[in-house]
Amino acid sequence: MTRTKETESERTRTPSRRGTTLAQRDARSGMLLISPALVIVLAVVLVPLAWSVLIAFQRLRLINVGRTGLFDNLTTANFARVFGSDTLWDSLVTTVVYTAGSTLLAIVLGVVAALALRRPFPGRGFVRAAMLIPYVAPVVAVTFVWKVLLNPEFGIVNSWGRKLFGWDDPIAFLSQARGEISLFGLDIPVPTALLTVIAFEGWRYFPFIFLFVLARLQAIPADMEEAATIDGATPSQRFRYIILPQLMPIIAVLVVLRTIWTFNEFDDIFLLTGGAAGTEVVSIRVYELLTVQRNVGAAAAQSVFLAAVLLVLLGVYMWVLRRRAGGRS
Repeated sequence: MTRTKETESERTRTPSRRGTTLAQRDARSGMLLISPALVIVLAVVLVPLAWSVLIAFQRLRLINVGRTGLFDNLTTANFARVFGSDTLWDSLVTTVVYTAGSTLLAIVLGVVAALALRRPFPGRGFVRAAMLIPYVAPVVAVTFVWKVLLNPEFGIVNSWGRKLFGWDDPIAFLSQARGEISLFGLDIPVPTALLTVIAFEGWRYFPFIFLFVLARLQAIPADMEEAATIDGATPSQRFRYIILPQLMPIIAVLVVLRTIWTFNEFDDIFLLTGGAAGTEVVSIRVYELLTVQRNVGAAAAQSVFLAAVLLVLLGVYMWVLRRRAGGRS
C-alpha cells in the first residue's frame, strides 16, 4: 500500500512528455468545465456592474442613454448630488431600521417556531410544511393578502380591532407615517407604516430561519439535555446553557445573511407601500431616481453606494464564516 501511494505521488509530480504534470492537467480540465459559467457571470453580472460604475460618473438622462459614449461627460457631480441630499441619509436610516427590525423579528420567530415544533406530536409534519407557506408563496400574492387584511375600510384587522380592543378609528397601517399609542397616560409616536413592513418582512422570511435552526436542533445530542434534566435544570436553564450556545454559530451566520438580503430588499416594500409613509429605503430611492426623475447618472451613483455597503456586509459575512471554520479546527 505504501509503495502504491508513493508511485501515485511520483506520477502526479512527474512531468509528462508535453511538460505538464497530472495536477496541472486536472486544473486545466476543471477550468475548461467551469468556463461556461464564468462566461455567463462575466456577461450577466460583471459587465453590467462595470457599466453602472461608469454611468455613475456621467451626466446621463434616460432620454439620451443610447446617444452617449462610454467616456463622455465624466464628472463626480452625481456623487456630490447623492451625498449632499438629505433624502439619501433619511432613506439610509430607514433602511437600517427596517433591516435591523425585520432581521431580529425573523430570527426570534424562526427560533421560537423551531423550538415549538422540535418534539414529536400528531400532525407535526403538516405543521412544519405549513410553516413554509410565507416563504414559498409568491410575493405578489402575499402582499395583496396583507393589503386586503390591513385595509382601513374593509380589512379584517381593523374590524377585529374595533370589536376586541375598542379602536375608535381605523388604522391605515400601510399609508400612515406616524401614529400614537397611549401608554401610562403618555402619547408615544410610532412609525405605523414602517413597523407594518417590518412585521411583514419578519413574517415572510422567518421560515428560512426556522429551517436552519430546526436542522441544528435535531443535531444536538439528547443526552446533554437528559443529563441536565436529571441534575434539576429548569427548561429556561436548559435553553440558556445548552441549546442556545449550540445555536449561536448558525444564528450568527443567519443574521449576517438576512441583513445583507434585507438591506437590498425592494419588491416587498414597493408592493406594500411604494416607498410612501416613511418606508422609502435606499433601493426605492434608486428606483425613483431612475423612473421618476429620469436621472440615470444619479441612480447609478446611489446604486454604487448601495453596492459598497453590501460589500462591507459581505466582508462581515466572510469574517464570521472564517471564525466558524477556525473554531471547528
